[in-house]
This record gives sequence, C-alpha cells and structure tokens, in this order.
Amino acid sequence: MRTRSADKQQLVKRKAIDLLVSDGFEGFSMNKLAKACNVSVATLYIYYKDKDDLIIQVAIEEAQRFTDEVLSGFDQTLNFADGIRQQWKRRAQQLTKNPKSARFFDQLRTSTYNDRIHPFIVGQFKEAMGDFMLRAVANDEIDLLPMNVFWSVAYGPLYNLIRFHNEGKGLTGQPFVLTDEILEQTCELVIKALKK
Repeated sequence: MRTRSADKQQLVKRKAIDLLVSDGFEGFSMNKLAKACNVSVATLYIYYKDKDDLIIQVAIEEAQRFTDEVLSGFDQTLNFADGIRQQWKRRAQQLTKNPKSARFFDQLRTSTYNDRIHPFIVGQFKEAMGDFMLRAVANDEIDLLPMNVFWSVAYGPLYNLIRFHNEGKGLTGQPFVLTDEILEQTCELVIKALKK
C-alpha cells in the first residue's frame, strides 16, 4: 500500500490550481495532473477519490488558507473606516501575491462546483464581516444594507482592481499595476460612499 507524503500532497495541490487556471475545469484531468507532478495517476488516488473530490478539497483548503490570512488579527470592533481599510489591504495583499488563487476562485464562482464550495468560501467571512457591518450600523456609522449591496459597494471595486492588476491591464487595455496610492484612493471613495 502506498503511503501519503505531505510534500507530495502540497505539490499536487499547487499543480492542480496551476492546471485548473490554465486549462479550465473541462481541460483538467488526473492524467495531466500526474504528469505535471511527475507522479503516477495511482498516486493521486491515495489523496483523492476522483477528479471532483480533488477539485473540491483543493478549493476548500485554498479558501481556508485565504480566509485565515485575511481574517488573522482582524478586530471586528474597529471603527468602520479603519476596518474596511484593513480588509482592503489584507485582501489585496493576498490576492496579488497569489494571482492563480484569485483566478481559481473566479473560475469556481462560475462553475458547477460553486454550490458545493461556496459555503466554505463565505462561511467565516459572512460571520466576521456580518458582525463588523452590524456593529457599524449599531454605532450609526453606516446604514443597514442588504449584504449583497453592502459587499458590492464595499468590496466590488477592490476585486475589480485586483483583477486588473493580475491581468496586467485595465478596462481600456492599457497596462495597469495596483499601487498603494490607487488602493487607498479607491478605498477612501468606498468609505465615503458608505458612511453616513
């Protein structure tokens, strides 16, 4: 019986994300992954039941890694402006440092895997950021908004800037790099739009 190797499993996860981003879900296969990892296909089945199991497990683990990084040390009692600034910086740092992860999450959102993975991606965020938003409402800093409206205004602009940065070009096709100045300028506009 073959044994598990933590290093090999990490390699498999990393290569799986690489291939899923480059080839999409339709072009991804266990054979391609085994070849990219320089292991036998049988080795992959030590860790995962099948292709779907692999994609779901990799997505859940990557979502947990991202959530842990972004929420680490987040103080839900911060005033609204400071909390949003902190979240923008942490999210931007994580998603620009891990552009393949950002693309992977975008692909998941529009895939058939979304319904199975979505609860893991939003679970901790929903609780932490929901509490943060409700505290800001209770402190009379912002109006109560439906969560989808709040997220669209509070974070939608950030995720667009990150996408432009990771693609290397903006809306008009011109080169784009997300600088601290652009991040801060846009964040301040968002705070201004949401604050009473």
